[in-house]
Amino acid sequence: MARNSFHVALTVKDLSTAIEHYKKILGIAPAKVKSDYAKFELSDPPVILSLNPGSGKPGTVSHLGIRYADSETLVTELTRTKNQGIAAREQAGTTCCYAKADKFWVHDADGMEWEMYTLLEDAAVHSLPDNACCAPASTAPTSQRQTNAAGCCTPTTKTAVDAPLVQIETKRSC
Repeated sequence: MARNSFHVALTVKDLSTAIEHYKKILGIAPAKVKSDYAKFELSDPPVILSLNPGSGKPGTVSHLGIRYADSETLVTELTRTKNQGIAAREQAGTTCCYAKADKFWVHDADGMEWEMYTLLEDAAVHSLPDNACCAPASTAPTSQRQTNAAGCCTPTTKTAVDAPLVQIETKRSC
């Protein structure tokens, strides 16, 4: 039986260097490598780690997420999330990061984006021209809205309106 997996998307400065480094850290080869994207899939604990070169600060979290085992679970979680009063942006059958997926996006209380999705199939292209691949959702509170970024998994610009923002970054040491 397939399990749900935690998803972490990191912004990296140099994709080739990051791939080689994560191969050493994780002890596995990437499940997918393209010129502008790489993905590691760990089975225990179940984690999907994607590496995305971009214009943002290397070593920072682009977004977090959960990959659900099937579409039925995704729909159940979307319904549950909406019933809790959480705004969600839905994307059915979208192509992003070399994968076709059904997904929805939410923001946590501090503005971090969460991509909730189920993988439908691998895709030969990074994204489709009319697709807002990994683009920020307009589901954040007014104080945490983000401007739309070009391209997939490109870090976004956060604009403070009525409250300070919290930026979550990975730490290089404990």
